[in-house]
Amino acid sequence: MNVFLVPVAADRYELYCEDHGDRVPAAAEAPTGFVRRAARRFQEQVAEAERAARRPPASDDQPRSFSARLKTRALRWIAESVAEQRLLWNLRGQTDAVLFHPHDLTEPQARQLLHRTLTRDWERHRFWLVLDGLCGAASLLLVLIPGPNVIGYYFLFRIVGHYFSLRGARQGLSKTAWALEPTASLTTLRSVVGQESAARALVVDDVASSLRLEHLAKFFDRCASQ
Repeated sequence: MNVFLVPVAADRYELYCEDHGDRVPAAAEAPTGFVRRAARRFQEQVAEAERAARRPPASDDQPRSFSARLKTRALRWIAESVAEQRLLWNLRGQTDAVLFHPHDLTEPQARQLLHRTLTRDWERHRFWLVLDGLCGAASLLLVLIPGPNVIGYYFLFRIVGHYFSLRGARQGLSKTAWALEPTASLTTLRSVVGQESAARALVVDDVASSLRLEHLAKFFDRCASQ
């Protein structure tokens, strides 16, 4: 698994990857237990959202029902959430990984930044897992209302997502063996931090092309604007 330590501000770095995420297992065996069924349904929704994100948008002259528009928006939201947590989900079960970092950072500095970022992510997802778990439990009261429990499904998605992220962060901190590789391409990104998106677009695209990262530009723009 390849992970990239991307400079997104003068003193801030974010981890990024484009490795393939979870694949939905074959339906030969139906999972047993609530947690496994929820995880299976979660993986199916993620796969559907990512397929929808890759499809071209429907033309405006094609009438769509309210439910179809609602589903499209829900899938788009899921796809965006997946993009933000994909790295941590991929780290689950990874025993070896390569961290590519700006070449002007020493290996101890890069390892410290890796550890600091994963620790921050672990603490953040632990907090949200507890909070969403409490909200999800409260949403069970809505089963008394006729119709689908949309709020309950929302919190279930968040709970499973934070749980996967928590496991990935823990794996990366304690069990993954990291090999470090310096690269000048990532150093180049630091030179355009703070510039307007249009002004830095050419440099970011060149870096993305050299590293063969299809979605790096979108990730960099989102993080650099925070």
